[in-house]
Amino acid sequence: MAKGYRLSASTGIHKGDREYQQDQIALLSHPRYPGCVLGVVADGMGGRSGGRKASNQVMLTARQLFERYSPDHDDAQALLKQMVSEAHIVIKLTAISSEQEPHSTLAAFIINPAGDCHWAHAGDSRIYHFHAGQLVKRTMDHSYVQTLVDAGQLTEEEANVHPQSNILMGCLGADDDPPCDLHFIPQLKPGDVLMACSDGVWHYFNTEELGSVLASLAPREATEYLIDKARMRGRGGGDNLSLVVVKLEPLDD
Repeated sequence: MAKGYRLSASTGIHKGDREYQQDQIALLSHPRYPGCVLGVVADGMGGRSGGRKASNQVMLTARQLFERYSPDHDDAQALLKQMVSEAHIVIKLTAISSEQEPHSTLAAFIINPAGDCHWAHAGDSRIYHFHAGQLVKRTMDHSYVQTLVDAGQLTEEEANVHPQSNILMGCLGADDDPPCDLHFIPQLKPGDVLMACSDGVWHYFNTEELGSVLASLAPREATEYLIDKARMRGRGGGDNLSLVVVKLEPLDD
């Protein structure tokens, strides 16, 4: 564990106004390496059981690979790529044996004992890195509206309320191979916060709001607050919500 901070963390999940829960989350401490943590969010799509099956497969794959992972010898980015590709293949196999079309997003980050962090995502589940309430970096969605934002045709705010904001350009279980965007943080510092979440959460907040909530509240309170606020703003039309928050709190001298 890098000196100078301790990890505090929380997960939150809510069905929203949907009939069934298709999101899945995990926050895992490595069985053999203290200070090694994996956070995963998967937002399943494809009918009642299809979406749930897909997000289940992401979680099973992530757990199995993480348990075999050794931060001393293995490459975290290679592990995350493997997580995306293996989960994608398994989801496609379940699709063959069932009527639905299961798909899933994936957003996962690994914090190593040395204090470096790696993340990967496919789809529109996001990972945010804040420091002292300010955004350092976030993932860019593999979505139709993100391509319009990138082209300068929409603002972030307009993209959030665009009628086609739920159309994905890539995810796990689709015909095409999934995208897999990777990011590396060489050294996490006290005051850093990582949050992975499904679109049911981020859809209702701007970046500044997220930053100030995560900076001012402990992870457990932050997850409860964000879910409550998103539910209120969803006004009875809210999606499944899921989030994983890890905060690096300074050690007292």
